[in-house]
Order: sequence, then C-alpha cells, then structure tokens
Amino acid sequence: MRRRARRTALTALLLTAGATACLTGCQSGQDDASSGDATRSAASAASATSDEPASATPSAAASPSAAASTPKEPFTGLTGAQISERALKATTEARSLRMTGTVPDEESGGTIKIDIALDRRGDCAGTMGMNGQGEAELIKTGDTLYLKYDERFLRAQSKGEPQADTEALVSLLAGRWTKMSAGGADAKETAGFCDLDKLLEDAGDGNDDTPTTVTRGKATTVDGTPAFTLHETDGSERNTVYVATEGKPYLLRFESGSKQEPGALSFTGYDEPVPAEPPSGEVLDLDGLDGMNT
Repeated sequence: MRRRARRTALTALLLTAGATACLTGCQSGQDDASSGDATRSAASAASATSDEPASATPSAAASPSAAASTPKEPFTGLTGAQISERALKATTEARSLRMTGTVPDEESGGTIKIDIALDRRGDCAGTMGMNGQGEAELIKTGDTLYLKYDERFLRAQSKGEPQADTEALVSLLAGRWTKMSAGGADAKETAGFCDLDKLLEDAGDGNDDTPTTVTRGKATTVDGTPAFTLHETDGSERNTVYVATEGKPYLLRFESGSKQEPGALSFTGYDEPVPAEPPSGEVLDLDGLDGMNT
C-alpha cells in the first residue's frame, strides 16, 4: 500500500492529539490556564514493540505437505502492486474496523499502544497506553465523548506539575468515567479523529513523490486468518503488509521497517458494530465543571 507509512503516522497523530485534548479537558475543570498548558506539553508515548509479530506464522498452505491440497497460490497472476491496490480499495471501503498495536509518537520518540474500533458515523471505543504507564479508555457516541483514566496514566501525564495539582487531579478523575460535548473546544479535535471517513480518506491518498516498490511474499496466517505477505520498499525502508486471502482482501497487519518510525498495527473487525455504548453508573460531566468555574 503506497501510503502505509502515512497511515501509521496518522494513527500516531490520532492518539497523541487525543491524549492531549483529553487531558486538557479534564484539567480545565479544576486548574488554571498555566496548569493546562503544562499538561498539554506532558503528553508522550511508548510501549516498545518487537520486530517480529507473534501473530504472524507460516500457514499450512505455504508448507510442502499442503501443496497437493492447495489448488493455487493466493493472488495468482497478480503483481505485488496489483494486490496492494486491491487491498487498499477493500480496506478504504470498510464501514468500520478495529486497530490494535503500537504507533510512533513524533514528539517523544517513543510509541503509543492502542486498541480502538471506529466507524463512519464517527463513533469509536477503545484504549490507549502511554509508555507502559497506565491506560485511558475512550468512547465517542453521537455528540458525546466519554473518557476514563487510571491512576498511573494520570500521574505519568502530570509529571512536572505541582504535587498538590497532581493529587487533586488523581483524586477527581482516577478510575472515573467523565463526559464532555464532542463539539466542545476541549473535545472537538479528539472527536474528529474518531472519524473513519477521514482516516480512510488519508490512507487512500496515493499521491507521493517517492516511488514505492511492492513485491510479492508468501502465504501465511495472521491470528489464524489466511493471509499473503507483501514487501514495500521505499528507499532503505522495507515494510511488510499482510493481506487477507479469503473474502475481501482486507489489510490485516502492517509492520514498519523504519528505525525512525517503528511500530506494527493489526486491522480486524471489518464492518462489525463498534461497541460505543455510554458507560453505566455515575459519569462526571466536565462541561458542567467548566460552567461552575466561569
């Protein structure tokens, strides 16, 4: 896929901006502007990924013993570039999908661990982890954005803040669902990144000044799903793409070969409902807190 590196960068942007906007919104309910600015500068990432995925293993179809029962090699007669185009078309036509894995964070040089499902209605649900230091949950459904942070996440993102401010933040938010208007100033950017239309539009933009060579690999499996590997060479970088060989040729996994932007993403849940249901129980209204402090 010609723009796979861009897709990885886009996802990193999604989570980085999401974390920044989320923390800004939470902070605005109790701290002054200077404290909110410090929180915005604290957003970072990481949770390093291995070079070899445990989920991608050779399939029986690729072994000599299975050759007799295999009528033909997947995508027979197609070049790597042609397979890539088919996979790009199928993927960008999806109504929903789920992304899991790690993506680079340009600001910190680390990575962000994500697990998020999103659809073309703009709904999304999932988690993100920063530098292995806690986790944040997010749900966007309709016009409302819900967020919940664990204590480790809040403390990690509050490094450099006055201790009293950090303790107040943890006391107010740790383990507690919050909500805010998805169209509000603190949430609008985050909510915008839940838009699958925009994500796939950018992923399908094939305009690139640097030509990418795509070559055929071999049959394999990704988490038990039959797949075929493609190798994308762009200068000195060699990325690996896994494409489904049964049903629609969806993108199943992407592994970056870049030392500057390492990471790997798996794509599942195509056209499946996104579990973006409002959380049950007590939910803290951050927009209401803002109103009390104005």
